[in-house]
Amino acid sequence: MRDVLYLEEIEQAEALLKPQRVEVLRQLAEPGTCGEVAARLGQTPQRVYYHVKRLVEAGLVDLVSERRVRGINEGIYQAAARSYWLSPRLVGRIGLAKARDELSLGYLLDLMEDVQADIAALDKTAPELPSIGLSGEIHVRPEKRQEFLNDLQTMMRELFTRYGGAEGDAFKLAVACYPKGEDHE
Repeated sequence: MRDVLYLEEIEQAEALLKPQRVEVLRQLAEPGTCGEVAARLGQTPQRVYYHVKRLVEAGLVDLVSERRVRGINEGIYQAAARSYWLSPRLVGRIGLAKARDELSLGYLLDLMEDVQADIAALDKTAPELPSIGLSGEIHVRPEKRQEFLNDLQTMMRELFTRYGGAEGDAFKLAVACYPKGEDHE
């Protein structure tokens, strides 16, 4: 099972964005049969099979094995990934692209789309993917906000200058700084 499956086809999104299929997909985090999933969800095996078949066709669920039960083959299925990301490109850009400065929300949204696409394109079969993820919270008084943003930009420019040569492994670095909203579970 992959960590992330990046969905770029409209058919995949259509298969995924049905509440009953999402429930079936959650049940298939661990391998199981349509009968087992149906029992947990209080549905008929035939109804679950219909949804599983659509999810398999879309590449969201894999048939991992089969077993013979009372003379018939019974499929054992598993979700193809732990997480599914919908490409923002499925909808496409609404309106004209505008020139955005680095301090705008639009620039941040474009940056996050690029990061998402870059991560999805990584070779997940590679034995080692050197990467790092950092997240933290900083409290800045309003009168210090501009100074903080200037310091952050200066620090990043220094890193780009120090390690910006043309030789060696290429790494992409993206920093996002935004007001903290409500905590989500």
